[in-house]
Amino acid sequence: MTQHHETDTTPGHAGIDIGGTKIAALIVDESGAIRARGTVPAPAREGGSAMADAAARLVEGLAREAAVRLRSAGVGAAGVIDHQTGSIRAASATFVDWAGFPLGHELSARLEVPVGVENDVNAFLLGEAAAAGIRDDVLGVMLGTGVGGAVIIDGELRRGPHGAAGEIGHTPGYSDLVCTCGQIGHLETLASGTSIGLRYAERSGRHVGGSREVAVLAREGDADACAVFHAAGRALGRACASAATLLDLPRAIVGGGVAHAWELLRPGIDDALRTDAPVSGIPLHILPARLGGDAVALGAIETARSLALAAAS
Repeated sequence: MTQHHETDTTPGHAGIDIGGTKIAALIVDESGAIRARGTVPAPAREGGSAMADAAARLVEGLAREAAVRLRSAGVGAAGVIDHQTGSIRAASATFVDWAGFPLGHELSARLEVPVGVENDVNAFLLGEAAAAGIRDDVLGVMLGTGVGGAVIIDGELRRGPHGAAGEIGHTPGYSDLVCTCGQIGHLETLASGTSIGLRYAERSGRHVGGSREVAVLAREGDADACAVFHAAGRALGRACASAATLLDLPRAIVGGGVAHAWELLRPGIDDALRTDAPVSGIPLHILPARLGGDAVALGAIETARSLALAAAS
């Protein structure tokens, strides 16, 4: 399903959000106005080439409908990214033939424009920071099926020497539970959508699904559901406070599906900030994301614009 506006042919950029279940894309013109958006199912079990084919077909169709000539494309993709080559360095088992796949090269060949590849959570933070006019330091946290993180320092995305900076979801000390990565007590064991569903089942004896279903129960006054969200919020607040203490960060932006239940997370976050605030005494502002499902694609476009400028110079 796509939305678009008829316009004269104009230059623009594509932003692509590649996840395990769907691929979403946006087309913007040079002013940043969204001219088209759409989604298709992600053929994650069919391999990297199938994913690249699906993403390219989606973008080509949207650009054609919006009458936009692409100058570049940016991708936010799950996994650890090799930014020198645009390849996927490491990825979860959800994606077949994804680790090592030269995504940037393959999409560039299909779309015939420069393509930049960024980790999806990094792209999320780039998009949110640009929308909020943040040009200094900020932490980004994505609460989805798992928990991802990213950080901007002095206005620049900090990727780290191996492309893995900001992975706050796999920091320890929040529980005695086994994480999806096999280690113990990571933030993800309490704050991911999957974990919220599991924690509720453990407390209540009822298997109702993931965070969305648990949120419905919490809003109806279910004590176990409220307790699970409070624990998730408190763990999230502590994690943000730890990052803020280490890096002197004044703010964090939290997105992903779990953050849609912000009013249920907020009490736990506030509780953590009362007991575990950064030692600097500088207030830490933990805020919900504002771009919704467009954040990753819009952040990827920030990368795409840089490529287009480099290619033109």
